[in-house]
Amino acid sequence: MQQPTIILASGSPRRQQFLRELSLDFQVIVADIDETPHDDEAPEALARRLAESKAAAVATRLPPSTAALIIAADTVVAQAGTLLGKPADSAEATAMLQQLRNRPHQVHSSVCLLETGSKRTLTRVNSTEVQMRDYSDADVAAYVASGDRFDKAGAYAIQHPAFAPVCAVQGCISGVIGLPLADLREMLAAFGVTVRATIPTICRQHTIFGCCQDAVQNP
Repeated sequence: MQQPTIILASGSPRRQQFLRELSLDFQVIVADIDETPHDDEAPEALARRLAESKAAAVATRLPPSTAALIIAADTVVAQAGTLLGKPADSAEATAMLQQLRNRPHQVHSSVCLLETGSKRTLTRVNSTEVQMRDYSDADVAAYVASGDRFDKAGAYAIQHPAFAPVCAVQGCISGVIGLPLADLREMLAAFGVTVRATIPTICRQHTIFGCCQDAVQNP
């Protein structure tokens, strides 16, 4: 069976790296959509809508004859139902990290696959509980000054080796990074794409935490 052309609707270096580690050949077409949340929109619903909107936006940019499988994703961070998006500046990043400190929050990571020929769409949202450590104000200041936080929902990267803001994860570690790989593998199989890579091995290359096959991961 001939494999479809795979298009990743994301400019995220982390998602691109994951697809390479899955040994997938793919092209990148970055989706340009309005990511403003709707009034009273739940975090899970926002993540789902944005992934589906990204996939649809990229599909409209392809020639009608193109046979492709579009992979789109989105990550939404929330604490007690309050959305924490990508910080606009250093002050907002600092405030977010202080709010998250020593407390749990949720990361909702969505994946949408859209097959251009059939218009068939499959979407999943993976939700993970994340507990932050009791980092200091100096830790926050150093991390914010590094510039690493600006393209990340919640103003942090779980895999950052120096800041290492997270102390426990219950759920999918790759989803927290930006792409729930176990879900993606199952979804790709539904479209006839086989992934032979070992998901836990990939996850452990990125963080000190285990894979989502464990009920609760601790370092």
